[in-house]
Amino acid sequence: MRPVVWSRHAHNDFRGIIGTIARDDPTAADNVANRIDQTIQALAATPTGRKGRVSGSYEKVVRGMPYIIAYALGDEPKGHETVTILRVIHGARDWREESWPA
Repeated sequence: MRPVVWSRHAHNDFRGIIGTIARDDPTAADNVANRIDQTIQALAATPTGRKGRVSGSYEKVVRGMPYIIAYALGDEPKGHETVTILRVIHGARDWREESWPA
């Protein structure tokens, strides 16, 4: 299993998504958080996403949910492949090539 590192942006995205959902339905927020976490754990085992819209990134759709996990593969520490979660994005957001949603 590869180590997973979260960027500050990804962490903020995740907190915003879960916080927004939790205001109306805490149980739904827990379910979304669990599905995102399961998808990230699967990436740590086998990074199977598609080529990302931003150079050097990959994307993995959270199955059954409107969220996309943008990630990159690295090798820090040397010789150990890591998965860096770059962003967690709602699929309906305006997202152009080579840029992240605002």
